[in-house]
Amino acid sequence: MLKKLLKEYSLFASIITLVVIFPYEHTLSQTSIGNIFGFLLLFGVIIYTALNVSHHAEILAHKYGEPYGTLILTISAVLVEIVIITIMMTHEKNIHLVRDTIYAAVMLDINGLLGLAAIVGGIKYGEQQYNVDSTNSYMSMILVAIGIAMVMPHFIEAGKLPIYLDFTIVMFIILYIIFTRIQLKEHRYFFEYHTKNEHIDEDEHKASINGPYHAIILALSIVFIGLLSEILSVFMSNNLSAMGLPLTLGAFMVAIISAAPELITAVRSALHNNMQNVVNIAIGASLATVLLTIPSVLIVAKFVHLPIDLALTPVQGTMLGLTFLASIIHFNDGETNMLEGFVHFVLFIVFFFLMFI
Repeated sequence: MLKKLLKEYSLFASIITLVVIFPYEHTLSQTSIGNIFGFLLLFGVIIYTALNVSHHAEILAHKYGEPYGTLILTISAVLVEIVIITIMMTHEKNIHLVRDTIYAAVMLDINGLLGLAAIVGGIKYGEQQYNVDSTNSYMSMILVAIGIAMVMPHFIEAGKLPIYLDFTIVMFIILYIIFTRIQLKEHRYFFEYHTKNEHIDEDEHKASINGPYHAIILALSIVFIGLLSEILSVFMSNNLSAMGLPLTLGAFMVAIISAAPELITAVRSALHNNMQNVVNIAIGASLATVLLTIPSVLIVAKFVHLPIDLALTPVQGTMLGLTFLASIIHFNDGETNMLEGFVHFVLFIVFFFLMFI
């Protein structure tokens, strides 16, 4: 156990970074070079730690199988996102941070992550199969959830909006509990795809994996990401203001950090011809982001008395509409190819470009 713990380099990197940079946070934030250095250092360590989250989530996934594996990974990534958003929200007082981050996360997961994985897998295998029931289930839930939380506020009177948001919290918690039960119990087979030549893991190897150890290290990594993100938010805010960059870029950075474990895992899965795992990660992460992040930050906002605006802008609504329309067309036959991946990746490039105009 001690030998394993000594190899958790990302945890030691996080601890050392906190000890070194915490006393000098105020000094570094006073200069442009200090802000850039602090941001790059913290961002690099956070990504490194996030990849460690991916590593331990993959091991737990191997032990407990699908769809538990991708569920562990997506929930871990969303927890990272919730921690960072909560910390940055209380620091920056940006009422649009939650909306922009969720929008960026969905665009990154479905268009960036899934698009890239489909391109990589398409180049290597041509077409890759998955269970179409999973995409249908995910997409219907995402459409309903975003409609309830991010479209309907446009049509609710300002005086009644707080009550509606409280109602949304309750509904999303119920939706996630029901969907998770269906995913793990009644319709678990929706989120699995078995090939004829699929490798079946030996029970002995699974039994040798220390589940509690990997779960504890995963949880500690998320805690350290939160602590580092609190300092990162200061440097990020200063750099965006000094360079005249859009605040939405900060939301994109949050999405990048939380999606880093998923991105690595998804590309690996595509290279191993496991598109079902990619679908579960990419679209499942988008659903988890909406259903878990929104109620979590709304609850936090109520306690700290921070206003939140979840209503999508016309540009965001249009881009999400194009993404969902392309997804409905592409993900209805149980196969992905390079062309479909390229279409989604183009949407991701457009999304990124629109942040700067």
